[in-house]
Amino acid sequence: MSTRKASRPAGSNDDPADAGTGTGRRPILLDVARRAGVSRATASLVMRDAPGPSAESRERVRQAAAELGYRPDQAAQLLRRRNSHLIGVMFNAQEPFHADLIENIYAATEELGYDVVLSATAPSRGERRAVEALITSRCEALVLIGAREACTTDFGIRVPVVEIGRPPGESRFDAVHTADDEGTRLAVDHLVSLGHEDIVHVDGGEQPGAAERRTGYLDAMRHHGLGGRARVVPGDYTESSGSEAARTLLAHGRLPTAVVAGNDQCAIGLLVELRHAGIDVPGEVSIVGYDDSRIARLAHIDLTTVRQDTEQLARLAVQAAVERLDRELDGEAREFSLAPHLMVRGSTGPAR
Repeated sequence: MSTRKASRPAGSNDDPADAGTGTGRRPILLDVARRAGVSRATASLVMRDAPGPSAESRERVRQAAAELGYRPDQAAQLLRRRNSHLIGVMFNAQEPFHADLIENIYAATEELGYDVVLSATAPSRGERRAVEALITSRCEALVLIGAREACTTDFGIRVPVVEIGRPPGESRFDAVHTADDEGTRLAVDHLVSLGHEDIVHVDGGEQPGAAERRTGYLDAMRHHGLGGRARVVPGDYTESSGSEAARTLLAHGRLPTAVVAGNDQCAIGLLVELRHAGIDVPGEVSIVGYDDSRIARLAHIDLTTVRQDTEQLARLAVQAAVERLDRELDGEAREFSLAPHLMVRGSTGPAR
């Protein structure tokens, strides 16, 4: 049995972007120039919003572009430009807090005339690969969120770099971070004010800021005369580590009256596991997270947490990167430190 393609009326086109050229291809700048009755150079100036063409020529070119469905080739434009005006952002695809930061990074870069290229890390995609992808994309500067490996090597990077979340003592680059030790001190102070004395900290392991949060917890416990009761349970910044920590505490026999988690994800793992075990939160155990990510604010989570100012973190990181570009700054890494704030919600209450 023979088959053949159904015929289409002459000049018809399945792709709206091809409409008007009559060639079955996407319109190019030359098509726009011909329809507008101007030179290709004039059409190019108009599409780039460059000075030169008259108001009448601009109107004709824009109308022609709209009729043809012409869209400039962004990749080709980038190749022609000496400066890409792109800032690359490396982030962890599994971290909700990083998503909050990225939203604010977009706003900060747009204000300064830059655009963003994202490159995610994941269990199957390491930091080196994520950074190399940003360099290949001709990013002029990089913002690294929650970097671990990249903080100790430059990966051959020859562009300005700013890290979010890691203090400068652990980084070769400009660092924008929250005073994490102060954050966990605020958490312990809050719990002590509610009558808690048996307070456990679930550690963040080797994650950025974890050492500072652990130090803040231990300092606060000593400050309140509870140093002998301080206890650190191993963990990281994942929900599964919070679940594992909850199982460890349940197996211990007597539960603490409060837990300060390394971050919100860990705190949520704790909260869910304890509730599944029939433990009332906060009636029996109070829980404090860290970050104030969006999920912490959900009604069924209602997590007391230490807030990091994502808007200001993003703004400072982008400004630091652009300053390095505009002023061609060299020299020692700079530090930008922000104060944390405690957000009290329904996961904490008086000690049992």
